[in-house]
Amino acid sequence: MPTASTSSSDHILDRLASSDGEVKLKAVREVKNQIIGNRTKKLSYIKLGAVPAVTAAIADADSDDVLIVQSAAALGSFACGVDAGVRAVLDAGAFPHLIRLLSASDEKVNSDDRNVATVKTCLSWLRTNVTLRDGRLVVDAAARSLRMIYQSKLAPKYEFLKEDNIDFLRSLLKSENENLTVLGAGIVIHSCETSDEQNNLCCAGFLEMLTSLLDGSLSQRDTSLESLAAIIRNNPEVVSKFVDLHTGRALSSVIELTKDRFPRTRLLACLCLICVKNSSSCYLQDMGTKTKLVYILLELLDDCGQVGDEASFAFSSLIADKEDMHKLAFEANAIDKFCSILQKHPLHPRRLEGVFLALGNLCSKLECCRSRFISLQVLDLVVDALTHDDTSVRAAACVCLRSVSRSIKTLSAGHFLTDKAVITLVQLLSDHSNNVQVAALGVISNIAIDFSLHKSVFMQYGGIKELVQLTKSMDSSLRLNAIWALRNMVFHTDKICKEVIFVELTASAIASLICDPEPSVQEQTMGLVRNFVHGCIYSVEYAFAEDGIILDAIGRQLQKSSKVEIGIQGMYVLVNIASGNEFHKESVMQLLFPQAENESHSFFNQFLQSNNWHLRSASIWVIVNLTVPESPDAFSRIMTLRRFGIVSQIQSMVNDSHMDVKLRARHALGQISTFGDG
Repeated sequence: MPTASTSSSDHILDRLASSDGEVKLKAVREVKNQIIGNRTKKLSYIKLGAVPAVTAAIADADSDDVLIVQSAAALGSFACGVDAGVRAVLDAGAFPHLIRLLSASDEKVNSDDRNVATVKTCLSWLRTNVTLRDGRLVVDAAARSLRMIYQSKLAPKYEFLKEDNIDFLRSLLKSENENLTVLGAGIVIHSCETSDEQNNLCCAGFLEMLTSLLDGSLSQRDTSLESLAAIIRNNPEVVSKFVDLHTGRALSSVIELTKDRFPRTRLLACLCLICVKNSSSCYLQDMGTKTKLVYILLELLDDCGQVGDEASFAFSSLIADKEDMHKLAFEANAIDKFCSILQKHPLHPRRLEGVFLALGNLCSKLECCRSRFISLQVLDLVVDALTHDDTSVRAAACVCLRSVSRSIKTLSAGHFLTDKAVITLVQLLSDHSNNVQVAALGVISNIAIDFSLHKSVFMQYGGIKELVQLTKSMDSSLRLNAIWALRNMVFHTDKICKEVIFVELTASAIASLICDPEPSVQEQTMGLVRNFVHGCIYSVEYAFAEDGIILDAIGRQLQKSSKVEIGIQGMYVLVNIASGNEFHKESVMQLLFPQAENESHSFFNQFLQSNNWHLRSASIWVIVNLTVPESPDAFSRIMTLRRFGIVSQIQSMVNDSHMDVKLRARHALGQISTFGDG
């Protein structure tokens, strides 16, 4: 039996479709008033099908301005802060009609064509047939609705590389209508993504136009700051032009806005300055400016709204991968500040994510930061967040743990993670989100280096099986990080653990990963094999499992690889194998000098001449292990080395520019000389 609520909703739909203008107007107003600030009501009316009905009112050629204004306002409310609402408005075909309402023309886009009208054709029609209409309620209502749409990632992409589109956007920003200028800035914020687009907007004078809005209303000021950040982000050339704009007055205006009484304005001004600072090493590098930015952002964390949520993300952007900024933040008690926020319950998921990422950045380089974090005893709160309902929070908690677990001191102390935390990390390896899986792998990679306390728990709950399964993923980032974790787990582990991992992984799978399409996966797999064959004779035998399929794959990759890092790892695999018995040493010789190989163009000879000292050093180390005087067949191998020009090459390296290479070359020649000149 229909409920009263259902009947009432159906009645509103009937009234929205009414041919009586007054009835329709009242229905639109009722819908608009009910959904303002009410997410539940918005979703309810979207599901009911109210958005197409409201869209019909602005598409109807007979609708009067009052109905159009109310309908446009209702569509803006549907789109405000709810992606489902933006999607519903776009799917209903409202976007081209809202664009049309910015015009002074009385022409209408036929409602029958609303589902096929595209942004491109509508804007083209608008540019060639009408002029913008300012100061009218219809224009304001349409502009406000479009602003709501352009606050979402779902908004249509605007093509900045077309001159006609630039002209249209310029006309918006030059308008005396505040809603139109804010809309224009909003389009820049949403759609300016590539360096070509940034350069095009810069050359078209948009820096000047947006800077002029810094003296406007609060909305104009804030959208201008955000737009400027979008244009200059990661673009040193545009940053340079912005800094020089009006002989530096534009930059000074932004700096001044960091003192504004409105928290959001202060945040956006900081973000703009961070873009300037991060995009070029020439500007805003003085200690005073950097310190002020740290303290302003820490203060903004106290805001209880969206500004407080976003301040931690801005903070992360400011300090990311910069050790000097980490020291400044540490001295400003940033870790204490973020940890105190963690202890407040409940926290909005966005804020929780930002705090974890900020702590992850802070603890990524300095041991003093990690020690301070541990001392504040909030680790359990981070571990608890690994099971949070929000995907981004789970991933951010992993990022935080990964940074803190970089501390060998903390890991060695044995109290970093509990068995419960390890079990949770294993469970995250099968999370539905790739980002969470990758982040969890990062934590496991770190703690796997010293896994003695939790190894049995990790294996008991299927950790090895999960890691091996992820090495087969279609996602290269998952393959890469799963291999990395296995590589660290095998590092200096015992015979039993090596055997368990090798049996689960299999030699054929390792060989396949050595030849993976992604060079980074090849490199990490070589590193994994390097750790497998490190140690006693039984370890070296792993390279010869399944008729030497692993060693064959390594040989093929070394022959053709152009990435130095792969060569380095491959050489260290051979260093470890060459430390074995005579069979192992001869196998390395056959790989380095196959009979069909041109003696003067051996890849090994090229490695010895590499510009990378790590590769030169690893290559000579192979020779050291092949020419140990106590080896029965050392003399025979030395003769082969002479024939391929390797000995003469090593002789030229005794005065190498790098000490490690120089010492190894002398060591190798010392061993070779015990057999005479051959």
